[in-house]
Amino acid sequence: LSKDNPQVENLHLAPGPYAVLRVSDSGTGMERAVLERIFDPYYTTKDKDSGTGMGLAVVHGIVKSHGGYIAVTSEPGKGSTFQVFLPLVVRQGSAESAGTVEEVRGGSEHLLLVDDERAILDIEERMLNGLGYRVTAISKPQQALELFANDPQAFDLIMTDMTMPAMNGAQLIQGILAIRPDMPVILCTGFSEVMNEEKAKGIGVSQYIMKPVSRLDVALAVQRALGKQAA
Repeated sequence: LSKDNPQVENLHLAPGPYAVLRVSDSGTGMERAVLERIFDPYYTTKDKDSGTGMGLAVVHGIVKSHGGYIAVTSEPGKGSTFQVFLPLVVRQGSAESAGTVEEVRGGSEHLLLVDDERAILDIEERMLNGLGYRVTAISKPQQALELFANDPQAFDLIMTDMTMPAMNGAQLIQGILAIRPDMPVILCTGFSEVMNEEKAKGIGVSQYIMKPVSRLDVALAVQRALGKQAA
């Protein structure tokens, strides 16, 4: 992919040679609401006992960790197409990676954490508590906005999911920033056709991270949003 290729910007890929694996089916396809959440951990359209909802989330995490990207298109009644972009050459210095891990530090700030998926909310809350942060975890964005409005200075940062019922992450962020424009905000989201890093920055997001996230991803995003580390 050359620098002028629109996919470089649209898919947030570095210019260079890529291998592209394309898989299509002629199945039932997916509605847009389902398509936006397929990479969310624990999300599944199967029966409760038929799957964990982790398969695509794990695949997405592996591809992302190798500097790649998964693009998906789907049309109900006609099927879906997955394209996996993987760079042909990836060089990562182990010393650099080790240094990054050593630099991760927590803090004592009070964070407002919002995600409608209880399992994900619990995991992220444990990650943040393990880093020393005080966390108020809420599964309903409307409730989170009301809580914040009652005492905007009680929180040092908000971290929210994007795709949620009734009020999505972008709407919550806009409500938060209307009350307190200097509030550091992290948007943590799965695959979304309506949101990317550029759009997130445009609505005032401090840090944009893609699910599934690791403890390192979360720690660095919080540090950077709070201004403790250069982006």
